[in-house]
Amino acid sequence: MTTASAPFHDDRLSLQFTVNGRTRSLRAEPRTHLGDVLRDALDLTGTHLGCEHGVCGACTVLLDGEPARSCLTIAGACAGADVTTIEGLDDDPVAGELRVAFNREHALQCGYCTPGMLIAARDLVLRLPDADERRIRAGLSGNLCRCTGYVGIVRAVRSVIAERRARGIAPTTGGQRGLGPVGARLGTSSGPAEVAPTSPRPVARAAAAPPFADLDAAFVPAHRFDQAFSVAHPPESVFALFGDVEAVAACLPGAVLTNHPAPDLVEGALQVRIGPISARFGGRARITRDEPTRTGRILGAGSDAGGRSATQGEIRYRVGSGEAPGTARIDLAVGYTLKGPLAQFGRPGLVRDLAERLGADFAANLEARLSGDPAPVPAGINPLRLLLTMLTASLRRRLAVWGRRS
Repeated sequence: MTTASAPFHDDRLSLQFTVNGRTRSLRAEPRTHLGDVLRDALDLTGTHLGCEHGVCGACTVLLDGEPARSCLTIAGACAGADVTTIEGLDDDPVAGELRVAFNREHALQCGYCTPGMLIAARDLVLRLPDADERRIRAGLSGNLCRCTGYVGIVRAVRSVIAERRARGIAPTTGGQRGLGPVGARLGTSSGPAEVAPTSPRPVARAAAAPPFADLDAAFVPAHRFDQAFSVAHPPESVFALFGDVEAVAACLPGAVLTNHPAPDLVEGALQVRIGPISARFGGRARITRDEPTRTGRILGAGSDAGGRSATQGEIRYRVGSGEAPGTARIDLAVGYTLKGPLAQFGRPGLVRDLAERLGADFAANLEARLSGDPAPVPAGINPLRLLLTMLTASLRRRLAVWGRRS
């Protein structure tokens, strides 16, 4: 007597997308990353996998015309997308000029980072108006090289930009791209056929309204975390001060309020620095409050046109009674989505540490203002102090883990 075996169930996804100008169809596990599909299923091994955490940039490809980390991109999310790897840029004129410049300036040694570096550099050549070394270094800061010291790489990119602008070839892409996941097909596409030096790629968003002109009330953040702090003042006084937008902005380091066009709408900027990236986010925020429950929501969005970084986020707050009489506890639920060069350093843990530092400064300034003695607020976020705070917090966490294990 034989027992019939259960039918085999194949839970792989059927995918179809364009890779280097060819339509490719394949099946992949739901959690397979795009980099693994390119290398293992399509034999496009020019895409190198390094850290596999989105830090080193060796796996960078073009996804619907934008540089993207293939080691972090789920292949199933790329259905219908246009993917260009380093192999697809063999006949691309910009990539060709960069290859010559990399050889001339000795911009490579072992070559492992070079495919991702070339794709990131190509984006800078197409986008930057001039050979600005500071912006080139910022744009390449998400692509790590352990050999060259970057001097030759930066020199090569600068030379290509300068030569193209001297020949009258203007930048072929607009400024700030819209917020959203890379490869979301927000009106642009890529491919070697669209990068002719005299024919700019069509970018629908370049002529559109500034990013985040309309705040999306249904915004769903990519990352969330909670934070809380206490002040030695009654909850009623704290919540009343939260209704004074100018006073709140004066307590937040790096914040500048530029306009208050409506009771529930403000415009301003926030200066932030993480690693080598400095960004001044300008944008708008909508504020809602509920008096009976002493709760509120701040929904904001902004962008740094110079650095191509963009963010959208929300802060939900509740002012309650503290542990001691006459004190208040402020609970915050923070959600955000970050895109651009700053996102390459803005991993959730780093952003959380930054927010904790901001929260501590805000709490101290809030305490001083409520006491009638406003303290001077730093003009921006001190990167050295932030780094020391992060290292101290990391050491405390490690000591706590070792203590639990011992």
